[in-house]
Amino acid sequence: MEGPAKINISSLVDDSQLGLFQAGMFTLCGLCLVMDGFDVQAISYVAPAIIREWGIPAPVLGPVFGAGPLGILVGSLLFSVLADKIGRRPVLIGLTLYFSVITILTARAGSVNQLLVLRLLAGAGLGGIMPNAMALVGEYSPLRTRAMLMMIVTNGFNAGAAFGGFVSAWLIPHFGWRSVFYFGGAAPLLIAVLMIFSLPESLQWMVLRGRSPDRVAMWLKRINPAAQLGNATQYIVDEEQKKGLLFVHLFHNGRASATILLWVVNFMNLANVFLLASWLPTVARAAGYSASQAVLVGAALQVGSTIGTLVLSWFVYRLGFIPVLATGFLLACADIALIGQPGLPLALLFVVVFIAGFFVTGGQPGVNALAATYYPTYLRSTGIGWGLGIGRLGAIAGPVVAGELIRLEWTARELFLGAAVPALISAVVMFSLRWVIKPAAAAGASDRLRAVPAPR
Repeated sequence: MEGPAKINISSLVDDSQLGLFQAGMFTLCGLCLVMDGFDVQAISYVAPAIIREWGIPAPVLGPVFGAGPLGILVGSLLFSVLADKIGRRPVLIGLTLYFSVITILTARAGSVNQLLVLRLLAGAGLGGIMPNAMALVGEYSPLRTRAMLMMIVTNGFNAGAAFGGFVSAWLIPHFGWRSVFYFGGAAPLLIAVLMIFSLPESLQWMVLRGRSPDRVAMWLKRINPAAQLGNATQYIVDEEQKKGLLFVHLFHNGRASATILLWVVNFMNLANVFLLASWLPTVARAAGYSASQAVLVGAALQVGSTIGTLVLSWFVYRLGFIPVLATGFLLACADIALIGQPGLPLALLFVVVFIAGFFVTGGQPGVNALAATYYPTYLRSTGIGWGLGIGRLGAIAGPVVAGELIRLEWTARELFLGAAVPALISAVVMFSLRWVIKPAAAAGASDRLRAVPAPR
């Protein structure tokens, strides 16, 4: 007598065709990341207007620029682990509601200290969005296009940051800087409502945790309507569920070296991402450009990152993560050094900043996707979240250190020559990963991933 049918969730998702159900779920995650990027970047767009309205020197906003990443650090570490415990779906929905409310309150800030506290609180919610959205997208993606899809959806963050620049350039002259935060807080409320009704939970997570087989069956049928499922069907995955402190497992079973190197890349690259994103509009304004031109210089960085992620995702699909990202960070090093050169025409400044965004900010989704393909399901949000959390230390240090250097009267040329160094370190460390990740996630987003699973 035959036993109950067994369905391997991992194999079914790996071999599935990309359908409307997955596309809709990816769209929701992407929209959530769009507003994540918008809200993270909003403070740099409104900074020149705040400086003028409040009559404060620019370096005073250095701690405010650092407060958001500090909150994101806490959120990345805390909520990524929580999601691996209670599920991606409730954490993602709850945090979207939370950061939308705090962002609306930010519009009512009346002092630098109030602004600092509110950005810290908002950052705590924003920090949990990226790792959970990425994990959920990866866990519903066909294997052959998984990394490329993760990079494309994650690009919503960059698109939101770029979109925020254009929206801010229009809103600030017409309605003042506070309108940027009203918009940035209202839109996520609608997205959260849509997620409540339409966002599924991770199938792999549910099976590993032994949760709701009827809901597993419901979502599996949405992925593959031809799947033969019944009340007695058993669902399995190719991974084991391990207990204990998930953070500790980042260093077990040969993962320690890769984890540390991924942390270094995250730290260095996010230091540059937030230094450039935070200070470019203010530096451009100080160089004599108009307020709208200064905001658009910052937006050029985000436009470059949006296009860069799309282009780099294709190259990752063809060549693998490590050669593409290492080369990109090396090119970014040379480009960042050009940003502060005196006498650059505005058009050329836009080009140079665009290229920096293309490789620096555009490369960060690749780093995130590399982590997502490397860590197993039970550790995936934790792996991505802790990598981003350590990266947020760099995101804090970058803007704050830059503010101090500006206070010490460093020229723009000296500031951006210094900013080129983290990009060089990122390139060297990324290249070093080829000897540590052999050849699991290093192979990139192709069928080669199937041959070498991530360590358990």
